[in-house]
Amino acid sequence: MYARRRRRYFALMGLCLGLFVLAWAVVRLWSVPAAVGMCAVAMVIPPVAAIVANRREPDDHWWDVPDDSWLDDEPLDDSWRRFEHYGQQTGDDHRPGGDDGRP
Repeated sequence: MYARRRRRYFALMGLCLGLFVLAWAVVRLWSVPAAVGMCAVAMVIPPVAAIVANRREPDDHWWDVPDDSWLDDEPLDDSWRRFEHYGQQTGDDHRPGGDDGRP
C-alpha cells in the first residue's frame, strides 16, 4: 500500500518536472503561450500529488486505531494548579530551604 502511493506520487512529480523541462527547453521555441500553459498545468500537479499520496486506501487500517498515548501525560488530579497559582502570587519558586537553593 505504501509502495503504491509512493509510485503514484513520484509519477505525478516526474510528470510535473517533465512538463517544466519540456515547456522551456522545446515548446517555447515554437509557442511561448503553449509553454506558459504547460507550466500552469505543471504548477497544479504538486498539490494534487500530495493529496493522492496521503489519501486513505481501503486496506489502510492504521487510520482506524485511536492513539491515546497523549492521555499518559495527564496528571491524576489538579493539584498542580494550586502550586502554580501560589507561585505566581508570591513569586516563590517552591525550592525547599532558603533563596540560595540549599535545603
